[in-house]
Amino acid sequence: MITIIKKALVLGFFLVLGACSSTQSLQEYYVDNYENPNFISFDVPASVLNLEEVDLSATQKEAVSSLKKLNILAFKKTPKNVEDYTAEKLKVKAILKNKKYTELMKVNTSFGKGTITYLGDDDAIDEVIVYGDNKEKGFALIRVLGNNMNPAHLVELIKAMEKSNYKGEGLGKLKELLE
Repeated sequence: MITIIKKALVLGFFLVLGACSSTQSLQEYYVDNYENPNFISFDVPASVLNLEEVDLSATQKEAVSSLKKLNILAFKKTPKNVEDYTAEKLKVKAILKNKKYTELMKVNTSFGKGTITYLGDDDAIDEVIVYGDNKEKGFALIRVLGNNMNPAHLVELIKAMEKSNYKGEGLGKLKELLE
């Protein structure tokens, strides 16, 4: 009887151990690197986009109302932190390869390469993640947080931002990465 209990306890231990994920979440990555001197980290509330004063369509208003804030984490590459840059870039890419993130598109711009992924259901996105890296400057990871954002409304949100008088306020720290 004691042998059966021991075997059940060992089996239970391994089941619990197996259920624990060793993959770091994006939120944990942000928290772990918030005060890391290699990173620039800040939040931008949706209100800074100045969308309240703009004449918006009903669809655009719905898109704007689902947006809460942007979390920005950027690694500024220097000659002294090349190894850290490579290691951190690999960590971020590993996190974004998790099956819970759905890739919307790959991006190739003059700044560098990147991806846009999201977390949530196809009809109710809770988080959009924009990742971009540049071999000389570093990388940026932007979390667009909201409540039940509709993927079809993301284009409307961009159109609404184009109508606003938003000039990049609140993103000054990100400019440091680009300089």
